[in-house]
Amino acid sequence: MTAQKAAPSTLRIAVAQLNPTVGDIAGNVAKAREARTAAAREGADLLLLTELFISGYPPEDLVLKPAFLKACEQAVEKLAAETADGGPGVVIGFPRQAAGLRHNSVAVLDGGRVIAIRDKVDLPNYGEFDEKRVFDAGEMPGPVNFRGVRIGIPVCEDIWGDLGVCETLAESGAEILLSPNGSPYYRGKVDVRHQVVLRQVIETGLPMIYANQLGGQDELVFDGASFAFNADKSLAFQMSQFEEAVAVSEWKRGAGGWISANGLKSRIPEGEEADYRACMLGFRDYVNKNGFRNVVLGLSGGIDSAICTALAVDALGEERVRTVMLPYRYTSRESLRDAEACAKALGCRYDIVAIEEPVEGFLSALADTFEGTEAGITEENLQSRTRGTILMAISNKFGSMVVTTGNKSEMSVGYATLYGDMNGGFNPIKDLYKMQVYALARWRNGTVPPGALGPSGEVIPQNIIDKAPSAELRPDQTDQDSLPPYPVLDDILECLVEKEMSTEEIVARGHEEATVHRIEHLLYIAEYKRRQSAPGVKITRKNFGRDRRYPITNRFRDRG
Repeated sequence: MTAQKAAPSTLRIAVAQLNPTVGDIAGNVAKAREARTAAAREGADLLLLTELFISGYPPEDLVLKPAFLKACEQAVEKLAAETADGGPGVVIGFPRQAAGLRHNSVAVLDGGRVIAIRDKVDLPNYGEFDEKRVFDAGEMPGPVNFRGVRIGIPVCEDIWGDLGVCETLAESGAEILLSPNGSPYYRGKVDVRHQVVLRQVIETGLPMIYANQLGGQDELVFDGASFAFNADKSLAFQMSQFEEAVAVSEWKRGAGGWISANGLKSRIPEGEEADYRACMLGFRDYVNKNGFRNVVLGLSGGIDSAICTALAVDALGEERVRTVMLPYRYTSRESLRDAEACAKALGCRYDIVAIEEPVEGFLSALADTFEGTEAGITEENLQSRTRGTILMAISNKFGSMVVTTGNKSEMSVGYATLYGDMNGGFNPIKDLYKMQVYALARWRNGTVPPGALGPSGEVIPQNIIDKAPSAELRPDQTDQDSLPPYPVLDDILECLVEKEMSTEEIVARGHEEATVHRIEHLLYIAEYKRRQSAPGVKITRKNFGRDRRYPITNRFRDRG
């Protein structure tokens, strides 16, 4: 009779917060393999990867394709076979199909095989999440026996929701909880995650390791910042944010269960630093993962194009960024000077392409059609659309992706021109209000963020920050000619968009009633423009597109 092997008193667990690419199954497996090799060097027993790592997250409707699911399952089986070498076991997420159902699943690999599979129970269907469309809920899970340790594996929303998944795992004998996640960034999200995990730690009396994905995927940015809490609510370890990493923590079995001490405690950035790094990471990954060699953008001498140029250089390097000043008769000498100074400070290419001749050509061609009408917004928009056409021509000729530069304040109220300044493949500041753009510019002038490829020092000339913003589409124009001051506008918009407050509540904050109603009206009627806008990094709790989905045809107005 074979003697039963004693349960281990120590367990070394490696957490890998890596940057997978949706659909790149072979590339994602290669990343997992490299992480396992690194974990083995550190003497790890088990490697924890993130939610749907094999497919990349979120795979959206790719999981409706049987060939894609089959390729993911084959990749898991191949990776499982590699664990026959006696090295670390692996916990890894993948999509699978079983008994006619599709699941968001986790496989536990050890000893050359798949020793267990657990399916996500609580499927999120809010904000940016839409998993009930493509996945079926799994059964309530039990713990997995991994080398004598009973581990519970609640998948992402299983710890965020109220279905009692963690309590069920604790009641059925789990000793430690390992949670693979795909949790996107928004401002202050790390603290939110800590509170979510602490709630489960308190309710179950078990320690929990929280592994989070890293990297940009279309509008979403996954910021890593993986961590763990001991059962006594102390922070066991905290990994870095916005950086790929593999970290090993040592867990010891004591009288009160498993505990980890003296773990890594990385600094978590806050405020403008966190937002800037999220924009930089999301922009870099969108450009690189979609195979663009370089980017081009119009550099007007204004704050929005300046911060986008800084983000582009920081994300990609100066040699991959081309800026173009597109002056017309209303472009000031100050703007020409500021744009050139910004490009020079950042070290990127700067060209000037005057648009007087093409604009006049359009006006001449339309002269008979427009005869008897007053010049106005139509003629102003021709300037913007001429600039957009020139930038798209440069994009087509040289393979550069056009960066569009409208901020959330402008996109909210429709102060952007379709087929003009809205032209582009990606917008790194789409979810930043105007005052946040200014704050990021001031912060970047004093700091070079980790991983940035741009220079130090004042990269956005102070005059760009100080001067009144203007589209310069007519003489002496400023944004405040037709909009309230940006601090007022931004507060009203945040109340309407992020907080869904009534107009009565917003007026009670001290805003003029007529102004609030006007901004609400502008917000609603600009929906058709936003539907046609380029994707951009999600920074706030409620961005346009994934989070806020209002009808284009909509006659509702909140009049109390």
